[in-house]
Amino acid sequence: MAHIGLDQPASPKPGLVMALPKGRILKEVMPLVRAAGIEPEAAFDDDDSRKLQFDTNIEGLSIIRVRAFDVATFVAFGAAHLGVAGNDVLMEFDYPEIYAPLDLDIGHCRLSLAEPDDMARDDDMAGWSHIRVATKYPGITRRYFAARGVQAECVKLNGAMELAPVLGLCPRIVDLVSTGSTLRANGLREVAVLTEITSRLIVNRAAFKTRPDVMSGWITRFRQSLEGRDAA
Repeated sequence: MAHIGLDQPASPKPGLVMALPKGRILKEVMPLVRAAGIEPEAAFDDDDSRKLQFDTNIEGLSIIRVRAFDVATFVAFGAAHLGVAGNDVLMEFDYPEIYAPLDLDIGHCRLSLAEPDDMARDDDMAGWSHIRVATKYPGITRRYFAARGVQAECVKLNGAMELAPVLGLCPRIVDLVSTGSTLRANGLREVAVLTEITSRLIVNRAAFKTRPDVMSGWITRFRQSLEGRDAA
């Protein structure tokens, strides 16, 4: 995906901003964040808090908590300087402004093609020339099938993907799969894996160039967090 160079606006607060994804990945990444020496203010763990940006015990470092898909955008545009994002998000947006130095080995799942059981029994992918797919990942999906000589017509959905075949919107879907239980509950079968997914530490390239000592220091801290976890 081609991108026009992004401006790097100043952070609304001085210092560094770290973007973390809401939901399941947040629970997995926080032990690494804390092992790196970062402790957010009490409101961060308060489910009733309406705050969006949180101070930490590190002077000049704050945390924002945003949707997983938005982490990469905040970092690419320089509104956040580092963050944590799945390689599904990185592959979909393909921002050249992002550097991903560390695989954090969390958030394991896969991006897969699925279709109804009765279709999957006799379906032969080798004979496809065109398919219609419902997905949150049109970029990855088109590139994957184009490399195999198949034109993928993508219908963009952000959720409830499994309803698309049931209601006749699209016969196939491309979605994140962990255990496959949701697919099975809706009469769908996983027929191909587009890519395996893990979450990565990501850094804004401009911030890395202008503040190399600081950014390299945080990369080192997270690397040490990983080494400590793996040694435990």
